Amino acid sequence: MPDTNQDCLFCRIIRGEIPAKKVYEDEQVFAFEDIDPKAPTHVLVVPKKHFAGLKEARAEDAEWIGRCHLAAAHIARQRNIENGYRTVLNVGPGAGQSVFHLHVHLLGGRALGWPPG
Repeated sequence: MPDTNQDCLFCRIIRGEIPAKKVYEDEQVFAFEDIDPKAPTHVLVVPKKHFAGLKEARAEDAEWIGRCHLAAAHIARQRNIENGYRTVLNVGPGAGQSVFHLHVHLLGGRALGWPPG
């Protein structure tokens, strides 16, 4: 398994130390249902490598970030929400990031207004 952080909530979920409703898993990505959903589909897609967020990411993390988005697209196809879904990366506390392990929110299953915030 790639590098994880001992104290990180999402790393602990990836390692199976904290239960989560798993939706998808492969070698690079773990996806699970959000415990406080904002849409009928609200899945968190997490890289198995720990880094705090997009602003902390390095060039070598680009594949991890891309894999998260590809996994989100796969889940959207499985859930038949391809007509309209959103992937969101909250960056920093001012944007609502509360767990500092990069994660992509997959939201869908209802109309999504614009602007979002």
